[in-house]
Amino acid sequence: MTEPATPDESAADAVSQRPLTVLIGADTFLPHVNGAARFAERLAAGLVARGHEVHVMAPSRTHREHGTFTEVIEGESMTMHRLPSWRWLPHDWLTFVLPWMSKHYARRVLDRVRPDVVHIQSHIVIGRGLSREAHKRGIPIVATNHVMAENVVDFTTLPPVLDKFVVKLAWDDAKRTFALTRAVTTPTRKAADFLENTIDIRGVMPVSCGLEAKNYTPDLTPRDAHRLVFVGRLTTEKQIDVILRALTKLDPALDVQFDVVGNGDQRRNLEELAGQLGLADRVRFHGHTTDEELRGFLTRASVFVIASIAELQSIATMEAMASGLPIVAADAVALPHLVHDGENGYLFRPGDADDLAAKINRVLRQTPDERRRMQEASLEGVKVHDMTRTLETFEALYRGEPVPE
Repeated sequence: MTEPATPDESAADAVSQRPLTVLIGADTFLPHVNGAARFAERLAAGLVARGHEVHVMAPSRTHREHGTFTEVIEGESMTMHRLPSWRWLPHDWLTFVLPWMSKHYARRVLDRVRPDVVHIQSHIVIGRGLSREAHKRGIPIVATNHVMAENVVDFTTLPPVLDKFVVKLAWDDAKRTFALTRAVTTPTRKAADFLENTIDIRGVMPVSCGLEAKNYTPDLTPRDAHRLVFVGRLTTEKQIDVILRALTKLDPALDVQFDVVGNGDQRRNLEELAGQLGLADRVRFHGHTTDEELRGFLTRASVFVIASIAELQSIATMEAMASGLPIVAADAVALPHLVHDGENGYLFRPGDADDLAAKINRVLRQTPDERRRMQEASLEGVKVHDMTRTLETFEALYRGEPVPE
């Protein structure tokens, strides 16, 4: 028979289970469209759904639309503190907060919110100022890193030699920021190893971005056409040009179609390249779509293809797995964490269009039984990234408790 809890144990349990006031600092958030923003949005909404009070500091949608608002994110209402921001002209959508104002804005929001915990999604501007001001007040800080140098150097407009110098300064500053935190997380073990080796810190914890797999619709029936799909930003590090070149190496009898879902600064260049390669009638650039349209593309596709060399996890790949797709992915950074060669897809040598074409060909020529085995492996593999597990882990970190297994 279980002994009744003592008064001290009951009080401790009540404190442990009480709703928290969480302040999330995000340098990228709606209307930005990228993996880091998507994670922050889903995290915030998931915490609200679990009964917590959530506030988000993020750039304003336009320079004039700053202030404190109630916004509905992923179906949940939360308080948004939109900071005055400016467009970064070399980028097609990025906005940023003036770095020398970040501490001022942080002090103002901290005075108003008085959070139990601060969770920064970046060490660059908002997260940098917020972590320093929260640390002064003794507020616990959790940091999640979504950043790789390849994600930003295309937009500095600096010569490559100076890019390396700026990146080094940024990582040195990141180390100082992360030193102020209770915990540092990043989406995968490989991403954690990358961060530990880059700035010489220890104890970085892999916590998946998480996914609500029930929101996706797998179709395990044989396909009536060969459709490739890519979902994500159209930027240099995604290496979509490699996919286009691989398409030219496939047997024309396969009649492969390629749907590109997403926008970015490379869209025009990629459209021109598709035309030069004679692929204009087989490649469709759809731009930004609704979530429903995106899920439809995934459900109908034959295979998901991603050539990126800078993924710390890849929510898009997880979405494809939840849609029951075989995956062909570059053998780079964290993608091998999701794609197990020969099980739920294949890995190819980064930048190698010939190897990519061979792996796509192998998937498209599978027997129905072989294809179904890969589809089921994707569905099984995505289970470990369940959003509930992610939320429970962050709740434990916020409270300073042991994290779930």
